[in-house]
Amino acid sequence: MAQGGSSLSAETETLSNVRSLVEAFRPFDADNDGAINAAELGGLLGSLGFDPSEQDVQAIMQQGDTNNDGLLSIEEFLDMNTKDMELGELGNFLRRSLRAFDVEGYETLRAAELHEVMGNLGIEFSLKDCQAVIAAMDADGDGAVSLEDFKLIVNSLLD
Repeated sequence: MAQGGSSLSAETETLSNVRSLVEAFRPFDADNDGAINAAELGGLLGSLGFDPSEQDVQAIMQQGDTNNDGLLSIEEFLDMNTKDMELGELGNFLRRSLRAFDVEGYETLRAAELHEVMGNLGIEFSLKDCQAVIAAMDADGDGAVSLEDFKLIVNSLLD
C-alpha cells in the first residue's frame, strides 16, 4: 500500500468519518439496543449541527427505516450516511481481514494484529498503514478498536 499513500489517507479519513457517525449515534441509543426512535433521531441530528423540523425527521425515518419497525438501527443509520463513501482498494483488504478476525476470536484489534492477519493472508500492508487504519477507527485513543466496531464500520462501507 506504500504506493497509494495519498489514497490510504483518503480511505482512513472515510473510516474516521464513519467512526464519528457511530459515536454520534450511540449516546442517543439510551437502552443500547442499536436503534433509535424519531425523537432520538431529531436530537442526534441536532448534535451534528442540523436543525431538522419534525417533518424532516419523519421523512428521514421513512427513508432509512428499511425494515419498517419504526426505529432506525445503527446499521440503517450508517447505510443512509455512507452510501456515497468508498474504501477503494483498502476495502478489499479489510473485507478479507474481517473474515480472518471472525475465525480468530479477537475482542479488540490493534495495529500489530491487523498487520499480522494481513501478512497471513498474503497482503502487503505495512505496520504504519495498519496503525493509520486502527487510529482512524479508535474512538478513545487507546490504540485499539473493538471487533464489533471494526465490523460495523467496515461493513457499512462495503455493503
